[in-house]
Amino acid sequence: MKTLLRIMGLVILMTTSLTGFTQSKVSIAVIGIDTKGMKLDNTSMANLVRLELEKTNIYEVLDKYDVSNLLVERGIAPDKCYGKIKLLEAGKSLGVEKILTGSVEKFGEKIIFVLRMIDVKTEKIENTNVMEYLNLEDEIQNMAKISVNNIIGIENDKAVVDLLIDYDSLVSSPKTAVKLNGPRMGASLVMGETAERIGAPEEEGGYDMYPISSVFGYQYEFQYLSAGDFQALVELVGAFSGIESGNFIPSVSMMNGFRFNKYGWELALGPIFRFARTADGYYDENDTWHLAEEMPEGADYTIENQIDSRGDIKLKTSLILGFGRTFHSGYLNIPLNLYFIPNKNGATVGLNFGFNIAKKQKPKV
Repeated sequence: MKTLLRIMGLVILMTTSLTGFTQSKVSIAVIGIDTKGMKLDNTSMANLVRLELEKTNIYEVLDKYDVSNLLVERGIAPDKCYGKIKLLEAGKSLGVEKILTGSVEKFGEKIIFVLRMIDVKTEKIENTNVMEYLNLEDEIQNMAKISVNNIIGIENDKAVVDLLIDYDSLVSSPKTAVKLNGPRMGASLVMGETAERIGAPEEEGGYDMYPISSVFGYQYEFQYLSAGDFQALVELVGAFSGIESGNFIPSVSMMNGFRFNKYGWELALGPIFRFARTADGYYDENDTWHLAEEMPEGADYTIENQIDSRGDIKLKTSLILGFGRTFHSGYLNIPLNLYFIPNKNGATVGLNFGFNIAKKQKPKV
């Protein structure tokens, strides 16, 4: 009987000891959360971090009033505890096992949230978590929750994290952010009825031009989207052609471009604006072009508008499609582009190339 009672007593003792052991929590104090450029001051930010830490129910979190009173009693200013040495001194004075500290800083379009867990006994930083959030200060409590969960190993809601996190952007360099402002030169080939009209003698309203002509211009770029190796940009190209035939034909194209910098490929499309002399006329049975006022009385030819050096200057618009690749040699960029301008009277195809030197971008002030 005595033996049985001893065994029962031992079991009760072990159970009580085990229960007490499982219920004990590691003590921790939140000290020294520094803030820069934020609406919340250091004390308010520390209170917010402490609140989110208490919600996890993992640590025995020392009350903010206890922290302040105990440190003041020991001659330690709570608002001056930022360095590791001072934090360890505070932690030993408070009798806690862990210290949670860190900083929250607004940096450009980001909020940098840093938390560090210090083990008071070993005097080592046992864990650090750095998060770069979007500049959404109204969501600072959610940011604090995510950072606290990260440093103590609690999984966060991925959907919430994705809404707040500021994903790393690649370093801006000639390989990741190509800007191809610079001269362009090449040649174009005009086909169909348009080629016949510009090649016709001047007395027939033509320009006596070759169907193939040189093209010279300059390209400006305005980037509006960049994601890794992908760029979306607006390309503005001013050019003129026909100088080998004694003519000056200006044009301006404005294209929406999509560039893949890693491999150098690019696709662009948009409107092209050109000034040209045109007139109403007709083709006779011999396919000879005549002005409309030259039509014989009673004739039934189809009147159409065509290029004619005797006509009035009009603004002509078309669609231009471009495809090309940029070759790199060190900091030298060499874009090579093939373009196509569809037109019912005669399409135009062309090839041009250019060059520029990648310039170091000036830092933003």
